[in-house]
Amino acid sequence: MAHLIDRRENAPNKSAVNRARFLRRYKDQIRRAVHDMVSERSITDMDRGGNVSVPRKDISEPVFRHGQGGDREIVHPGNREFIKGDRIPRPQGGSGEGAGSEPGSGESDDEFVFALSREEFLHIFFEDLELPRLERNMLAGIEENKPVRAGYTTTGSPTNLAIVRTMRISLARRIALGAPLIRELDAANAELIRALAEDQPEREIAALRERIEELTQRLQRVPFLDEFDLRYRNRVNVPEPTARAVMFCLMDVSASMDEAKKDLAKRFFTLLYLFLTRKYEHVDLVFVRHTDNAEEVDEKTFFYDRKSGGTVVLSALQLMAEIVEARYMSGGWNIYAAQASDGDAFGADAGKSARFLADRILPLTRYFAYLETPDESGARMSSLWVEYQEISATPGAFAMRRVTRRDEIYPVFRELFRKDVGAQAA
Repeated sequence: MAHLIDRRENAPNKSAVNRARFLRRYKDQIRRAVHDMVSERSITDMDRGGNVSVPRKDISEPVFRHGQGGDREIVHPGNREFIKGDRIPRPQGGSGEGAGSEPGSGESDDEFVFALSREEFLHIFFEDLELPRLERNMLAGIEENKPVRAGYTTTGSPTNLAIVRTMRISLARRIALGAPLIRELDAANAELIRALAEDQPEREIAALRERIEELTQRLQRVPFLDEFDLRYRNRVNVPEPTARAVMFCLMDVSASMDEAKKDLAKRFFTLLYLFLTRKYEHVDLVFVRHTDNAEEVDEKTFFYDRKSGGTVVLSALQLMAEIVEARYMSGGWNIYAAQASDGDAFGADAGKSARFLADRILPLTRYFAYLETPDESGARMSSLWVEYQEISATPGAFAMRRVTRRDEIYPVFRELFRKDVGAQAA
């Protein structure tokens, strides 16, 4: 069998098509590997590419090989145990052996290492996620225009030439110009046939033949394609309605939120930040942290500051309502919020927070997600969780989830922001 080896230099991006095909074909295996990477990474490394390991058995493919085939009788030298007709028993031992390896038992877990770029990593990470119940309801001040088909024009770029429409116009023109000539030609031919049948004078027959020749030449001079026939696809730019959204990130940084719980909350908000900044252009992020009082902070302070103190959840919700009324009540804004807390509210704060959320916040928001980070056992329901469970909200507008370990963050995040979650979240 012939083997061809391509020794040409591999130009940049020459294998881009094969790479895209590999990512598409083994998407499930790569997604599982990306999931494992996220649970092991630090917060600062969350948006980087990296090497993913895919089990070799998942990418193995059947291979056809040439065999000798047919019935053959072979005498092997040194055979002192078998004669013709004996059945050779199956060898005992492991499940098999391969070239250059020792025989053994059990399944092999050889892995195929594949390097993902940052763009590929984030694309796989967020490809099937979206903001729930997002409305495209904003036109004023939009700089984006969408090209829309607007018929045909007689001038334009050759790349926009509408071949079918051009040929249709050409056919119509040839029919319009040639039909009278064809009728005259048919009449002249009929007259010539009658003149020949009636044995009319040669002079009249010659005149008829000249007339037929003239009409034939005139018909041939009608061009198959004329510049008048050319039609080009026309497109005009029209303003496209876009979706403006704001996401409020509310995080509890009180003393009851130890480092492990804060790490879970920060991982959740890191994923949320990457998701929003990658998939949406017109999204504002408002970072609010709270102890016994709430404050709006910048991104760096939100993720890296070590402030701690008492717990008053209501302060964060009240500050959010004030910011919404001050900045985002002009219309055209889709308002979202994500809250992370261990749920240990003091005294009547849990009940007040739940009532404020139901009466003031949920009517303003498209979607509100609450993430609770309880103790590692997760057996005890916090007072805030119990109060939030009593809230009756529009289907798909409010969701609650709990996480206790790092490897639960990614599945919960995907569950909260998967496509069509607005119709399924509870």
